[in-house]
Amino acid sequence: MKSNKIFNKIENNYEKIVLIGIINQQQSAEKVEEYLKELAFLAETAGGKVVKKFVQKLDKPNPKTFLGSGKLDEIKAYIDENEVDILIFDDELSPAQQKNLEKLLPVKIMDRTRLILDIFAQRAQTSYARTQVELAQYEYLLPRLTGMWTHLERQRGGIGMRGPGETEIETDRRIIRDKIALLKKKLVAIDKQMATQRSNRGKMVRAALVGYTNVGKSTLMNVLSKSDVFAENKLFATLDTTVRKIVVHNIPFLLTDTVGFIRKLPTQLIESFKSTLNEVTEADLLIHVVDISHPNFEEHMQTVQQILGEIKAADKPVMIVFNKIDLLPENEQNRLENLKKTWLAKTQSPIVFISAANKINIDDLKNMLYKEVRKIHIKRFPYNDFLYPDLDF
Repeated sequence: MKSNKIFNKIENNYEKIVLIGIINQQQSAEKVEEYLKELAFLAETAGGKVVKKFVQKLDKPNPKTFLGSGKLDEIKAYIDENEVDILIFDDELSPAQQKNLEKLLPVKIMDRTRLILDIFAQRAQTSYARTQVELAQYEYLLPRLTGMWTHLERQRGGIGMRGPGETEIETDRRIIRDKIALLKKKLVAIDKQMATQRSNRGKMVRAALVGYTNVGKSTLMNVLSKSDVFAENKLFATLDTTVRKIVVHNIPFLLTDTVGFIRKLPTQLIESFKSTLNEVTEADLLIHVVDISHPNFEEHMQTVQQILGEIKAADKPVMIVFNKIDLLPENEQNRLENLKKTWLAKTQSPIVFISAANKINIDDLKNMLYKEVRKIHIKRFPYNDFLYPDLDF
C-alpha cells in the first residue's frame, strides 16, 4: 500500500490544522495542554501547521461525535472562518465517531493514531520497516472503510472474483484482509531471517538504547560508535534498527538503536513492530535515554516502562542516561544537582548525566557502560575475567 501523504503543501502554504483534546478524570487541564503540545509537534513533524487548539471538559467522550454539540458548533464556525484543512483528535476515534464527524464537519478528520501511522509511513526507509508500517495501516483502515475509503489499487478482483450480491465495500474488505494475511506471512519470513542474524552474533553482550522519541538515542549511538546514524530533532527520526559493535576500555559489545516510544503508541504499531522490538527483548542490558530538559521527562520515563512491560522487557538490567543537560537553563543548574541526588536515592539502576550533542560527561558514561557490560560478560565467560579487570574509575 503506497501511503498517501496526509499533509501536502498547497501553493507553498502548509495545510492548516486544528487540534482537539478533552479534560477528564484521567487527564487534567495541565496534562491536556502538554499532550496537545506533543500532538502539535507530531503534526509539524508530518508537515502541517497548527493554527488552533480546542479543549472540552467531558466525563467521557460522546459515543457518536466524541465532543458535545455546542463545542462542535464552535469548531465548525472557526473552520468556516479560517479555511482549516484538518481536524486532529488527541485520542483515537471509533469508526462510528469518525464517520459522524465527517458528515458534520467539512474537513479531513484524523486521530492521533492515524497521524503517527502517517509519520511512520514517511520515515520508513527499508523494505522491512515499510512492510511493518503497511500492515499497521491496513489493520487501522479495515474497520473504518465505510467512512474514509478511497479505492485501493486492486491486485486481484474483476470478473469472477466478486461473490453474488457482494457490495463494493465488502469486496474492499476482503481485499484488505487478503493483503493483511500476505503482509503477515512476509513479516514471518523476514522475522526468521532476523532471528538467524541475531543468533549469528554469537554470545557477545548486547545492549539496546530505549527511550521516548526525540531524546537523543541516535545522537548517542553516533558518539559511542563513531558512526553516522541518522539523527534529527523530529519525532520518530529513527524507525529502522541499527546495530553497531562498540569497544569501551577494551571490552566489546553490540549496541542497538531502536524506534522511540511515545504516549498512546498505537497497538497496531506495537504488534507490527514486535520483531524490531525483539532487539529490546533479547538485549542483555537496556540503556534508557531520557531528555532531562523536557518538563515532563518523568512521565516519559513511565511511558517507556509501560511499553517495556507490554513487550515483556521490564525486568532487564537498566542503566539510565539523562541526556541534554546542556539545554537546562543556567538558573536550573542547582535543580540539576538536586535531581542527581534525588535519582541516586530513588533508583537502584546506575545513572549518569550527559549531553550527547556536546559530548559532556561521555567518559563517565563509558566508564559506567564498561562496568555494566563487564558484569554480564564475566558471567557468560568467567574464564575471560582476567582480560577485563574491575577498573576503579
